[in-house]
Amino acid sequence: MPTKSKKKLNKADHYNDPTHNYLRYWDGREYEHAAEELAIARLLKGKTFKKAVDVGGGYGRLSVFLRNFADEVTLAEPSQQQLDIAKEYLKDKPKVISKLAQAEDLPFKDSEVDLVLVVRVLHHLPDPMPAFEEINRVLKKDGYFLIEFANNAHFKNRLKYASKLQGVPVDPVDIRSAANRRDDEIPFVNHNPKTVRKQLAQAGFKLEATLSASNFRSSTFKKFFGKKALLRLEKLTQKPLAKTHFGPSTVYLLRKVA
Repeated sequence: MPTKSKKKLNKADHYNDPTHNYLRYWDGREYEHAAEELAIARLLKGKTFKKAVDVGGGYGRLSVFLRNFADEVTLAEPSQQQLDIAKEYLKDKPKVISKLAQAEDLPFKDSEVDLVLVVRVLHHLPDPMPAFEEINRVLKKDGYFLIEFANNAHFKNRLKYASKLQGVPVDPVDIRSAANRRDDEIPFVNHNPKTVRKQLAQAGFKLEATLSASNFRSSTFKKFFGKKALLRLEKLTQKPLAKTHFGPSTVYLLRKVA
């Protein structure tokens, strides 16, 4: 078991702001949502679980999809507003348990969970080690951890850094505007996949598979090609483009080994 880092709870203020409705954020992002479901289905194909947890899953957007693979799914979300939205969103869907919880302090016993899903959460965690260690704690030996994160080494960024004769930064890159870079604002960072991979290994996880997701995330592409065409391309490219971390999202499937 890895040595515990000092826990520091992340803020959920942005998602508790009544002017920010995360459910409405997904209007017009049907391609991105479907691309994430495609990656999850590909990585979990043939696997079944008794107890899964969607950590930081917002209003349960992907919690329902997890029911295709798990008998019991818990949405562990730090924003009360998100959980309030989830009550309405989930009411006529397969049962999902909802709990107010931070990624670094999950309400589960040691080795209680078979699968943990973390999607679009790491960009709020400049230091994800406390969350990784907590996820390791609640997972059973050989349990699975599926994580998606904003990839700072994607193709367009590599071109940008190369044009400046720079390499991709190893440390997380803050993508907030200068006006929002205050201590009381929720962090927004992009991560280097190689750094995340090292952190996950340090936390006791073995990498099983990698996918590149949302490879065609572009308003222009969506306008001219449409969701169906882009998803056909997405299906063909998620695996081969993973080797180069081409897309803006990287998805890892890991197994707890320590």
